Amino acid sequence: MADQEVDAAYITFPISIAYLTGFHANPHERLMALAVHQESATLIVPVIERDRAVQVAGEFGVVSWRDGEDAYTFVRDALAGMQTVAVEKDHLTLRAAEALQAMTGAAAFTDVSAEVRALRRTKNAVELEKLRRAAEITDAAYEAIVGRIHIGQSELEVASMIADSIHSLGGSLAFEPSVQFGKNSAEPHHPPAGRVLRDGDLVLLDFGAAFDHYHADITRVLVAGEPSDEQREAHSLVLAAHDAAIAATRAGVTAGQVDAAARDVIEKAGRGPEFYSRTGHGLGLEIHEDPSLDPASPVLLEAGMVATIEPGVYVTGWGGIRIEDDIVVEHNGARLLTHSDPSLRTIR
Repeated sequence: MADQEVDAAYITFPISIAYLTGFHANPHERLMALAVHQESATLIVPVIERDRAVQVAGEFGVVSWRDGEDAYTFVRDALAGMQTVAVEKDHLTLRAAEALQAMTGAAAFTDVSAEVRALRRTKNAVELEKLRRAAEITDAAYEAIVGRIHIGQSELEVASMIADSIHSLGGSLAFEPSVQFGKNSAEPHHPPAGRVLRDGDLVLLDFGAAFDHYHADITRVLVAGEPSDEQREAHSLVLAAHDAAIAATRAGVTAGQVDAAARDVIEKAGRGPEFYSRTGHGLGLEIHEDPSLDPASPVLLEAGMVATIEPGVYVTGWGGIRIEDDIVVEHNGARLLTHSDPSLRTIR
């Protein structure tokens, strides 16, 4: 705020509010905001969230509004006299911006989105412990269900097994599990459906647990019956790319260099066009956040950043193989958070 010479910041993205105050809530269509001044802050919440907000927000002032009231009158009071306001342009809708300007009379808005994301990029010890616990639950859930998958089950049945296992281990779902059989695994975002597992099918499982709002994310690939030579070779290639990316990760290298380490392995095998996604993404309060391990990205990795490593190859009509683990960037390398067996295990 001082650098941008703004009088106040108006934070509206629920994840940003959670990070800055410790208060987690999904307001749905209701207004929730954090008005930050140089010496104070006001958390504006629907009255149905007031008690929880007061319990966790600590030194922050909490005001609440009831359904039927104009929530922006509370925004007006919280930002009274402010001429320049920093907002999260990535989140604030045009309609909300117009209402904010009409109610406050602010002459100009600047963007504080990048600064909030930068605060969240490197994790402290408390956050890392929550991420470790989420990863531990995710690994345990995989080991709990992998021996129970069998020919004749549907993708939806296996997805339900994963969810039940995560819940029984004390976690919540980081996202809806992705289960893809056979040629469906060539589509990275194919939702689970009624497709039944058959002998010879690849089985791609992409899922994660959340623990106290922090997320894990892994992908493992199995095969129903005896793997073919093509399945073995593709899996070995992707695993080599995965290992190369982890070996290349340390503080001071760029996100693009990590991506290149994985991409080079697959390109040298002549399968570069089949690896068309980035190598990974950040993890934390969101399942996708900074840093993004994009090709040629100049972003420098810092100790304490957390990301996935997930190269893959995808062949339409045949299937896809992706191997994904979660890592913490450290000064001299990368530390794995997830440890479950990434080998091409077989289903009988």
